[in-house]
Amino acid sequence: MRLAEIYNEKKIAPRSQSKTERIQKYGAMRFEEYATGWKASQRNLSPASVRHLDSLLQQHLFPLLGSRRMNTFDHKVVGNFIQAMERNGVGPASQSNAFDKLKAILLDAHRLGLFDESPLAGVKAPLYEPRRAVIPSADQLRKIRAAGDDCFRLITDLMSGCGLRNGEAAAVNLRNIVADDVYRVTEQVNQTTGHYSPLKHRKPNEYRDVPLPALVRETIEGYAAKHGTTDGYLLRHPSDASRTFPYYSLSNQWRRIKERGEVDIPKGMVIYSFRHFFASNCLTHGIPITDVAEWMGHKSIDVTFKIYRHLMPGSISSAAQILNLNLALAA
Repeated sequence: MRLAEIYNEKKIAPRSQSKTERIQKYGAMRFEEYATGWKASQRNLSPASVRHLDSLLQQHLFPLLGSRRMNTFDHKVVGNFIQAMERNGVGPASQSNAFDKLKAILLDAHRLGLFDESPLAGVKAPLYEPRRAVIPSADQLRKIRAAGDDCFRLITDLMSGCGLRNGEAAAVNLRNIVADDVYRVTEQVNQTTGHYSPLKHRKPNEYRDVPLPALVRETIEGYAAKHGTTDGYLLRHPSDASRTFPYYSLSNQWRRIKERGEVDIPKGMVIYSFRHFFASNCLTHGIPITDVAEWMGHKSIDVTFKIYRHLMPGSISSAAQILNLNLALAA
């Protein structure tokens, strides 16, 4: 019996010793140092995601928590952090994003064994409900589309017809028409660097296939026939065809269209509303939200649901009527 106890003690000793060493090493470490090391391990982040993470760390996390030692975190510290953001007037979206990053960092530390109990246990996350998307009607979309030049109409059609993001539409390539009704989204124009980069939430060389309505395909092929392409790319810099299409060219034209006041533009509508139209068109015609989330490139279906759940058709009453059809046949 004693031999078995000695064997078991030796068996668990390295693991216990390793945990003790980790607690000693990381427990006394200040949050800013630990978070910086954690950030370095996030190797799959896109340049835009890295900038967003840096912004949250520098503006919200480090000023309030940077000097705190890791082994002093508990649910009260996390709760006080949320309350401090509220007192400082931090917006709901930024509160939610900052909390999500703090949560990821502390969960990483919890996995290392720094806490006997998660410092997030019992903490109520900041409440954030995205504002309801402003979506143009089909008639409004038609008139807005016609108010711009060929570049504007091409981007409008790609966003409203295929669900592409602004940067993805700016990287439209004739070779990405992989079937008469399928467009393959492979890259985007990074608004900061002005270079082609991987898709949001995707690794290099990853892609997503999206529906390609005939009208959008005709717009793409018509633009290529009229203006030509560069290595298959349709949109390039207005003054230098060797450079990518600049975001400001689109935003400037959108501003001019609004200032002219010649078309009916819904209050609060932005360029991104063309992409909202795609989601609305899909969901109001019964296309599953799982498919819509995949086509739009959302990281999680929760994102799609939060933004567009009010567009999903159906209610308890209509569901009861639909379910009754087959029940009536079986009766």
